[in-house]
Amino acid sequence: MSSTLELYLEELRDLSQPLAASKLAILSDLPHDEIELFRREWPAIDVSRRRQILERLAEIAEDNLELDFDDVFRSCLDDEDSEVRVKAVEGLWGYEGHSLIEPLVALLLNDLEHSVRAAAADALGRYALLAQLGQLPEDYAGRVEEALLTAFNRIDEHPAVCCRVLEAISALSKPHVEEMIRQAYRSDSLEFQASAVYAMGRNCNPGWLPILLKELRSPNPQLRFEAAMACAELEAEEAVPHLIELTEDSDAEVQLSAIEALGRIGGSDAKERLKECLGSPEETIREAAQESLEELRFWEDPTGL
Repeated sequence: MSSTLELYLEELRDLSQPLAASKLAILSDLPHDEIELFRREWPAIDVSRRRQILERLAEIAEDNLELDFDDVFRSCLDDEDSEVRVKAVEGLWGYEGHSLIEPLVALLLNDLEHSVRAAAADALGRYALLAQLGQLPEDYAGRVEEALLTAFNRIDEHPAVCCRVLEAISALSKPHVEEMIRQAYRSDSLEFQASAVYAMGRNCNPGWLPILLKELRSPNPQLRFEAAMACAELEAEEAVPHLIELTEDSDAEVQLSAIEALGRIGGSDAKERLKECLGSPEETIREAAQESLEELRFWEDPTGL
């Protein structure tokens, strides 16, 4: 007699059947024997459906923390389709178990598709942050750093992978990491410059602040955007006057980044400007300002008393 999972996997092979969230929950918390069944039957599902399934599982897991699809995502890390592999890595965004490090390192160093290598580098950034916080054993921390450095130093590595590696490793407060950030910032590539500015915020070194304040006035909106978010990471009060100006930037994304940054940095001037933004004719600006004000109020009184 077929199990519930077997019947459902058979249904998933039928492209005429819709993907119902209530049924996808069947894939949550699968025991070991059913994971093995899943791995055997998964390749028989059409590739477009496999991509769709992982995308929906990620959405469902984000909305419902009681559902756990981590074993399903891990089972798909070696899927023959690169887009499925990327979605599998992205689906594991909240997983911090040490057993995931080696599979991610293998994808970063060996996968043939640069999109997968970039996703793996991004995911390893979580472990770099844990290492910086002293929450990752030294052998694992060393393995993560070694893999990221190896990928970054490859002569023929894709620029997108190098950028994700730089952003990931920037969580480590080490001189050679800071030099990597400086070199990327001096690059002629806008992509590298933007990653370097992002990395300055993630690096949490206030020594980057003069550069970030300069980039808030950059003629390039991508650099203004990244600088605003980096100032938020540093909680740089010196940036508030510049961020207030950016709430009226010609670029909508820069406006939103400035509003978010003001909410994270706080202060009376930031709060006053956010209240003014509530009167904006643009709904997205009003909503962003409201969210930032709510964040400010929370940190002013975390207990809600």
